[in-house]
Amino acid sequence: PVLKLLWIGSFLNQNNMGVQKIDDILYMDEIEEPDIPRHPKDASVEFRNVSFAYDTTPILKAISFISHPGTITALVGPSGAGKSTVAMLAARFWDVQSGEILIGGVPVKEIPTSVLMDNVAFVFQDNMLFFDTIEENIRMGNKTATFEEVARAACAAQCHEFIESLPNGYQTLVGEGGIYLSGGEAQRIALARAILKDSPIILLDEATAFADPENEHLIQKALHELRKGKTVLMIAHHLTSVQDADKILVIAQGKIAEEGTHSELIARNGIYN
Repeated sequence: PVLKLLWIGSFLNQNNMGVQKIDDILYMDEIEEPDIPRHPKDASVEFRNVSFAYDTTPILKAISFISHPGTITALVGPSGAGKSTVAMLAARFWDVQSGEILIGGVPVKEIPTSVLMDNVAFVFQDNMLFFDTIEENIRMGNKTATFEEVARAACAAQCHEFIESLPNGYQTLVGEGGIYLSGGEAQRIALARAILKDSPIILLDEATAFADPENEHLIQKALHELRKGKTVLMIAHHLTSVQDADKILVIAQGKIAEEGTHSELIARNGIYN
């Protein structure tokens, strides 16, 4: 009876955490849709003097930069410096306290949410895989895609072979009641989803964070495929991921401490070096 009581206590605690997460979502402030919607002219991403704080804790202080269409901008710096916040704000997960964020020359507040989401694809370090088949998990990127298009995206994301080796291939269920994928495998599924979505702007937040060396090599190949012709904001700690970027922003204490290419920043002998 005591063991059962302890188990019930643990179970109730899990339920309380679940309820709290649901409440957090239900009571979130809704993002206001623009009265006169505008559409981005291109896939550029620009921050103009952007400052942002969580509650009363300042995270970003007067951040300004522009990522031109078809270029890769890497964000590097210590943990907690504000790198992930930059990526989240670009997709308008929150509204900024001051300054302005523009997509294609249009302030994000003037772009309809549906249009903004069509223009942006995300690959985070901890991606959500739904309790469904692998095929449907990839198809989340484009609900109208055919199976052939799903398979092509999986090939580009370097995950076709391991999917085919599973008992039911693309019809294999993921999660509780199905199979559990490794961190690197789940990451490649998420990359396949982003490739299938084919958005002009890609936000990558530590896309190789949970990968072993073999998976990291495959993920890097998938990222190379995903980034072709896209505007990419990439957060990474691995030097191999950022040294080929068109621009590297070194974020420290909520500000851009340094900016330049890999070779330029090495020559300056500053924080990046």
